[in-house]
Parts: sequence; structure tokens; C-alpha cells
Amino acid sequence: MASPKIMQAKVSAKGWIVIPAALRRRYGLTPGTVVEFQEAGDKIVVIPRVSDPIEELYGKLAGEPSLTEALLADRAEELEREESQLRTG
Repeated sequence: MASPKIMQAKVSAKGWIVIPAALRRRYGLTPGTVVEFQEAGDKIVVIPRVSDPIEELYGKLAGEPSLTEALLADRAEELEREESQLRTG
């Protein structure tokens, strides 16, 4: 088994660090990605936060026709057809 590759980063005066590009690519860390920090004994573990698909999609359809209204209209038409068939059938 190969030994783990060691990468370094320097902590700035403001506490910032730069995650090496190879790690950013490997773990899909793009600008805006939220990471969590956990303590594991005497180590700090950086974990990319799993994105919430609901939160990511919130507002994406703003301005588009309401899917809820379209669904309710479709259901009302379906109900009317069913009632019409019962009256004539």
C-alpha cells in the first residue's frame, strides 16, 4: 500500500488556508462549497458538506409557470371528465 501523499498549506494572519488544487479537484471543492471542520483526536478533519438538493433548487423556477397551479388545473379537468362519464354512463 502506498504511503499517503503529504501536502502542506500555511495559515494566514486571518486564519485562512488554501486547500491544494489536487485535493480540490479530487473532492469537487468549487468556489462556494461549504466544508465542515471536525476534531479527531489531535487532528482536524475537513469534510465537504453534502449539499441539500432542495436548498440548491430553491428559487430556480422563479418566474416560471407554477407547477402546483398546473397540477391543480389538470386534476380539476380530470375530475370533470370522470364526473361527466359517471353522469352519461
